[in-house]
Amino acid sequence: MRRSIGRQTMSLLDRLEIARVLREISMFLQLKGENPFKTRAYETGAARLEELTGERFEALVAEDRLTDLPGIGEALSKKVATLHATGRLELHDRLRAEFPPSVLELMRLQDLGPKRIALLHRELQVGSIDELAQACRDGRVRALKGFGAKTEAKILESIASLRRMGSRLPLGSARPAALGLLERLRRAPGVSRAELAGSVRRWRETAKDVDLVAAAADPAPVFDWLLDSPAIERVLGRGDTKCSVILREGLQIDVRVVPETSFATALHHFTGSKEHHVRLRRLAQEKGLKLSEWALERTSDGAGLPIPDEQTLYAALGLPYLAPELREGAGEIEAALAGRLPRLVEAEDLRGFVHVHSDWSDGKASILELARAVRERGGGYLTITDHSRAAFYAGGLSVERLREQWDEIARVQEQVPEVRLLRGSEVDILDDGRLDFPDEILERLDVVVASVHSRFKMDEEAMTRRLLAALDNPHLHILGHPTGRLIGKRPPYAVRIESVLDKAARLGVAVEVNGNPERLDLSAEHVRLARERGVKLALTTDAHSLGCLDHLSFSLATARRGWAAREEVLNALPPEGFLGALRAEA
Repeated sequence: MRRSIGRQTMSLLDRLEIARVLREISMFLQLKGENPFKTRAYETGAARLEELTGERFEALVAEDRLTDLPGIGEALSKKVATLHATGRLELHDRLRAEFPPSVLELMRLQDLGPKRIALLHRELQVGSIDELAQACRDGRVRALKGFGAKTEAKILESIASLRRMGSRLPLGSARPAALGLLERLRRAPGVSRAELAGSVRRWRETAKDVDLVAAAADPAPVFDWLLDSPAIERVLGRGDTKCSVILREGLQIDVRVVPETSFATALHHFTGSKEHHVRLRRLAQEKGLKLSEWALERTSDGAGLPIPDEQTLYAALGLPYLAPELREGAGEIEAALAGRLPRLVEAEDLRGFVHVHSDWSDGKASILELARAVRERGGGYLTITDHSRAAFYAGGLSVERLREQWDEIARVQEQVPEVRLLRGSEVDILDDGRLDFPDEILERLDVVVASVHSRFKMDEEAMTRRLLAALDNPHLHILGHPTGRLIGKRPPYAVRIESVLDKAARLGVAVEVNGNPERLDLSAEHVRLARERGVKLALTTDAHSLGCLDHLSFSLATARRGWAAREEVLNALPPEGFLGALRAEA
């Protein structure tokens, strides 16, 4: 069925909401120990839907052509169509009834996969993080086959790390969830436009809640439509212009509906940050104006100025447009007034996809699939950087396998000539700072990314010495995820990052801004430190699947939050310029 509101006919679920349901089905099936091929089919289906535009998805559903998408067969196509039309799927409802709602929270814990979670649930009736913590404290987890005291201690450490984040979700979880509800909001009756606001719009690393702002004459039908979303776990409150809900991920979303004339000021206000607004309101007062969420008004007579968009708002205050990523009260307004604000790197500036893993190691896509996906995204080059031999747990390549991969890259290059394929490797930095491949192999690679993947608990002196020694290798081009953190799961290792950046600048080694939403490493703060020293940046995806190529947007946003300009980013260069700039001393 479809719901009719006025003259509009709307599907009950859009592509992002359907992708969320498919991922939940996959996770529940993994907990039940189902065939991996079956669970992977739902993951693949979710990824394919997320890669589409909303318009193309609607067209494929209307024309019954979802099976045109790679990895979506007839059975899955019917399930997607059912979700799109009715908002429900019997399989999903049945699986949710078999498990406590909070069991999926356990997936957020490091090193605790579906099989172990299923065992914990079956044997110890553990269905939440709190219950798991208690089971560990009682010593019941160590008694299970395949666990033990060390595993129990690691689980408690992971839980403690997660709790340090409080109720905050990593950006990689919060942003897709918010975008799903935003897409639904944009299709609500009477809505002329709607946007993300809050810390998620500013691309902060974590989010406690999310703000959505919509323009509509009447909020009531907007909220009626929105609250039918299956992504919503419960409603916290509903007023005349604001509605607050909790999503299944535990994320709170506050939705505000304002008149069209107040949309730009409301969007700006609820985007924040508080520190940015305090300075901006003071600037407005100096100009005889009053800035609020509802309007920009003259203090002399209370007359409101027409503010159709944020660009107009900043111009009225004598400022250039300040992108949401900059609005942190970190000197951006002063820099803008003084004309010292850099021209930030833009998505259109990026030419190449750097740090990408294929199915030769722990990636899920072939080199051919990756090359075609980069071509579809308009990329000019692709670095294939699979793991080196020390990363045996990730299928790291031996020297012999690496040479075989070069032959494969050459074959794919002939099939996809539009994308320059570069031979590379993500080489482990060993305990003493040596790189995992011999120099005679490293010198034959186009791109060498070197990263730490072991011994994270070395003391600061030892870890700093390890990274500084790695930088001495003349074949190292890019230092990968330099602090080793996993947001909410693993803290950064102890290292004197300033010393590492100083040496990278001196030797001309680029430093990665890793776009994996769990890493975002360098952080925005460290990007600013790197820029101050003249360190070159590589905005990377660390992609392990086709969908993860879009992690470039997270890397880009992090770099912009660190005030990075186009000329400071290596993969804003065309292929030959990129290769020429690698290891070119500053």
